Amino acid sequence: MGNVDQVTRAEADSLVEVLDLDRIETNIFRGWSWHTAPTRVFGGHVAAQALIAAGRTVAPDRPVHSLHAYFLLPGDPGAPIVYDVDLIRDGRSFTTRRVVAIQHGRAIFHLSASFQRVTDGPEHQSPMPPAAPPDELPVSLPEELPEWSLPNGGSVEPFFSRYLDVRLVPTEGADGSVQQPVWSSHGEPHSPYQRMWFRARGTLPADPLYHVCAVTYASDLRLITTTLLPHRSTDGRTISLASLDHAMWFHRPFRADEWLLYIQDSPSAAGSRGFARGEIYTADGRLVVSVAQEGLMRLHS
Repeated sequence: MGNVDQVTRAEADSLVEVLDLDRIETNIFRGWSWHTAPTRVFGGHVAAQALIAAGRTVAPDRPVHSLHAYFLLPGDPGAPIVYDVDLIRDGRSFTTRRVVAIQHGRAIFHLSASFQRVTDGPEHQSPMPPAAPPDELPVSLPEELPEWSLPNGGSVEPFFSRYLDVRLVPTEGADGSVQQPVWSSHGEPHSPYQRMWFRARGTLPADPLYHVCAVTYASDLRLITTTLLPHRSTDGRTISLASLDHAMWFHRPFRADEWLLYIQDSPSAAGSRGFARGEIYTADGRLVVSVAQEGLMRLHS
């Protein structure tokens, strides 16, 4: 993809370009960050690229069914990322890969992924909670996101709105009141529950790997902010968040360029760590992905 000696690049035109990698050795790949990224690489970006790298070493008849990852160091958006794939196991039914993302000679991210030959078996799922249809909701991204604002005063918003169509869903509080979607850590406390519709812009290729990686990219959006909602304040205190780990389970096939409903909640925060989980449904109510994440919560006065 382009000049592999280039250190930084202009904006990608599509999520496919974000996910595309240069293969520089049999199991070694190079990915890119973009000028629209924040001061550190978006966690969903490096997770999605790592999964693409792993998937490129697996037979196409074995889709990914789970991933488990740790964020080790903030990524530098001005430098390429090297993905070193370790071929852990190729069994009769399962394939296991480990990926280390490297920048400036140091590991910044670690991912383990498991792929499975498609088989039939018993099925059940939780029902999809009710939500207003996405076409009835505005494109509700604010002009500025305080916790992700850039040093030059710009906003981080374009780095994902360029690739994702996102519609935030108002939430009903415990007292029956309607809670509007929240971006900032300032304001009245909010129940640790939020919902959003999302889809990749444009049409993705037929290859299912692009669709699971597109959802991996989107899965990091807003999830850890669910943990701060009960702790919002009106006295000037802020809480900074940093993702520590991330896990996903892919239950059923889906297309990421069609509407998906992302249900997020946080059952616990303790020890300066917040835990959040998510469920992703297709518009017709199929549960296709489950997500879990823990993040560091630092309180500032």
